[in-house]
Amino acid sequence: MKIPGPDHPITITTARNRWQARFNGEVIADSADVRVLKEASYPAVIYFPRADVTMAALSRTERSTHCPYKGDAAYYSLSVGDRKTENAVWTYEAPYPAMAEIEGRLAFYADRVEILEVR
Repeated sequence: MKIPGPDHPITITTARNRWQARFNGEVIADSADVRVLKEASYPAVIYFPRADVTMAALSRTERSTHCPYKGDAAYYSLSVGDRKTENAVWTYEAPYPAMAEIEGRLAFYADRVEILEVR
């Protein structure tokens, strides 16, 4: 387990506005309670609470990955209408203590799902 620091900063903040995730023309996540994770020089990632995601559109996959800063991630595929994208959603169900704010929340790959701030 690595701890974020000056050499690899990670910040988690609560977004000020509502956010949505859309796939195949449908809103699959809509929340005013998202967390914005900024890690080093990577693009920001929006983490939605499960309660605000259409879980019926997701199916758990066997994929898992490990981040030395966040822990083990589990993945979901997303299916809406006639479109499906594999492993497009991830979650840290038991993240390391420094990342507790994203526990159980869901994030979407921005190159597969439209993620937008709603003002």
